[in-house]
Amino acid sequence: MSDYNDKTILVVDDTKSHLAMISAILQDYNLIQCNSGTDALEMVKKKQINLILLDTNISEINGYPVCKKLKQDPDTQQIPIIFMTASTCEKDINKIYEMGAADYVVKPFKHSQLLARVKVQLRLQELISRLDFLSTRDSLTGIFNRRKFFELGMTLFNRSGQELYVLMIDIDHLKKINDQFGHDVGDIVLKKVANVVKEVLPPDAIFGRMGGEEFSVMYTAQTHELSMDIVSDILETVSKARIPLKDGGSVSCTITIGIGRKYSEFNSLDSLLKEADMTLYEAKESGRNTSIFRER
Repeated sequence: MSDYNDKTILVVDDTKSHLAMISAILQDYNLIQCNSGTDALEMVKKKQINLILLDTNISEINGYPVCKKLKQDPDTQQIPIIFMTASTCEKDINKIYEMGAADYVVKPFKHSQLLARVKVQLRLQELISRLDFLSTRDSLTGIFNRRKFFELGMTLFNRSGQELYVLMIDIDHLKKINDQFGHDVGDIVLKKVANVVKEVLPPDAIFGRMGGEEFSVMYTAQTHELSMDIVSDILETVSKARIPLKDGGSVSCTITIGIGRKYSEFNSLDSLLKEADMTLYEAKESGRNTSIFRER
């Protein structure tokens, strides 16, 4: 069985014998077959496709315009395409790569040749996905890093109104934990807090580590009351969490939260984050293990 048999491959060819042969060669994969370019363009909107095998000479719309449309669409441009062609002309091969295809296979192709090229592209895709994941995550906690948080946050800020909230979260007295138990325990606390907060947040919330013991959250809430319920749940859940230590003991911690809401005076993400940061400072000055929101 293939190591990638959970991947879905879209095969676009209008010759039944070709489709049957490809199905036999790639029997360990999830295959979706289309016999026209129009059907293929519709299919990629409905299904999660990992790789496309595209015949250059399908009827109605040949493979080149289909490839062009796929590469122009942000939702599909990252899907690798392997062209299936009967041509060995250098000009035609160059055109395939110029169109943005990842590879090609010449018909009639050998079993081992097609299988090898498919495996290579799926492996490359998995590697790229893994590298992309690592480049967007905080290495300790696994949540978004600062750069990715701002990237996603800008999009959410631009499309949201007053239903948008930003939280700045600070772990109370982490330095004391580091001094008493060591930085390895401090790291465990950071990871535990991140995991606990993540479990309480709405599924579409953006959660990132800003640096040190500071985190930030962005989410939308239908009412202010619902947003405050989320904040209360975060505070309570973190304060109740016990963090086990190697010696059999445990440690606990609390957090402090500053809250910002997107009122009209906040015309940028930076200004909204600054508001949340100011309320965080006020909350820390008031005794910690609490939250502050300034109504406008």
